[in-house]
Amino acid sequence: MDEEIAVEVSGLEVGYGWGRNATRVLHGITMEVATGRTVGVVGESGSGKSTLAKALVGLVRPTAGSVRIGGVHVSSARGADRRAMRRKVQMIPQDPYSSLDPRRTIGEALAEALDPRRANVKKHADEIVHWLETVRMPADTIGRHPHECSGGQRQRVAIARGLMIRPEVVIADEITSALDVSVQAEILNLLAKLRRELNLTMVFISHNLAVVRQVSDEVVVLYRGDIVEQGPAADLYQRPQHDYTRTLLDSVPGAPGFDIQPRHRKDAA
Repeated sequence: MDEEIAVEVSGLEVGYGWGRNATRVLHGITMEVATGRTVGVVGESGSGKSTLAKALVGLVRPTAGSVRIGGVHVSSARGADRRAMRRKVQMIPQDPYSSLDPRRTIGEALAEALDPRRANVKKHADEIVHWLETVRMPADTIGRHPHECSGGQRQRVAIARGLMIRPEVVIADEITSALDVSVQAEILNLLAKLRRELNLTMVFISHNLAVVRQVSDEVVVLYRGDIVEQGPAADLYQRPQHDYTRTLLDSVPGAPGFDIQPRHRKDAA
């Protein structure tokens, strides 16, 4: 049976500036994400990962090519279609603290995600608490402000906010890069658990191949705006074809004796 395609990127080019100052960041990116699958996008800083993430959610317009979510062109959606698209595709940010209003409680931030026009914590309290508990946060977090939560806790809140409106596609943009190693592991275990339970369709973006490996079915390797390698995660880790991919693998802690066998670990966190 053919897989249903949730995300289709075809010949995507994105540039900034005009004339002599124009800079092309993405060069004809083509990739697909099947429903219920996770594609990891990996590359060093400056490879175009964040620009790709912004294009997927419609924050930047392509200069050529297209992005389609559920068959709908992201950049051409207008009015009600654009509002619907924003709920179909949710981004979990790298820095949840900057995306949370410090004057609002966590409950208010989550209520706004559920109903942007008439956010009401009391009305949505049961659902908010459900999602807080889903991401392993205590119910009383509903009354806290962002500064009263740790970095890992704020990232859990960001995950809850991204998932609670049940989007068709989730874009996770470097969501563990600002966390220490132990908290990073907790967030990855949580995301792996939610991915299985909710059958998430996700694009997981990171500079770290070891992180991408834990949550991805397939991997796309970006280098200076080009895809230099892509394929099933297991194949890419075991038989990298491009020199840049080998360089990224060599940078993984423990290289060159990097263990490419899957790790069987319980979801603890």
